[in-house]
Amino acid sequence: MAIIHKKVWPEYFAEILSGRKKFELRLADFDVAEGDTLVLEEWDHARQQYTGRKLEVIATYVIQTKGQKFWPEEEVEKYGFQIIQFESKDNRQAQRPKTGVYAYCFHR
Repeated sequence: MAIIHKKVWPEYFAEILSGRKKFELRLADFDVAEGDTLVLEEWDHARQQYTGRKLEVIATYVIQTKGQKFWPEEEVEKYGFQIIQFESKDNRQAQRPKTGVYAYCFHR
């Protein structure tokens, strides 16, 4: 299992830390696999420096979209993608885990 360090802007870092944001949209310019540890380091993009806050999460699901065949290229160019985080209705009543589950859905 790999350990991968990535910058995260403060507004997104706060959402991840709170447990509300449980996914990452990233350029696929690095290798990541389920079970890898992501060390998310808060990056102040205005000051161009790290804040010193870090958070470790485990990649539980990874999907890459290059070469997807669900939609014609012209529709992808026109509309782009959206990433939808979801959980079952039953889990809404249960206590949420501290580590997120990363789910990507590309269905209309």
